[in-house]
Amino acid sequence: MQKITTFLWFDDQAEEAAEFYTSVFGNSRVLEVQRYGDTGPGKPGSVMLVTFELEGQSFMALNGGPEFSFTEAVSLYVDCVSQEEVDDLWAKLTADGGSEGPCGWLKDKYGLSWQIIPRALTEMLSDPDSEKAGRAMQAMLGMKKIDVQALRHAAGE
Repeated sequence: MQKITTFLWFDDQAEEAAEFYTSVFGNSRVLEVQRYGDTGPGKPGSVMLVTFELEGQSFMALNGGPEFSFTEAVSLYVDCVSQEEVDDLWAKLTADGGSEGPCGWLKDKYGLSWQIIPRALTEMLSDPDSEKAGRAMQAMLGMKKIDVQALRHAAGE
């Protein structure tokens, strides 16, 4: 078991969200579903906690009620190896009520923020040629979903 695990608070969609996330990412699975007992605070038998893995990374999802919701202050960063991976994850995570944000950020239908970032972007932004890196940065700032081809063109590659 990993020492630090991301813990996500949902109103009552923890199991649904875990099943959704494990369907989006390969090498992913739901590990355990714990249910509330007679002492509550949730309805006896309803889902309390779901433990799941995404690409080998452990997460826990709690049905804790409506007291708290996600904000952009915390996001899940996904290192994508290709434009095809960016396109696929972007489409799946914005589907059914998700929303696009700037610079590779999005919110899924549960309100959780994600950064879907192609590795090529981080490589261009760290280019030793500061002018080239600056052109890539300017192009990225005008994007929602990151377009590697457009970045390369802007950077002069």
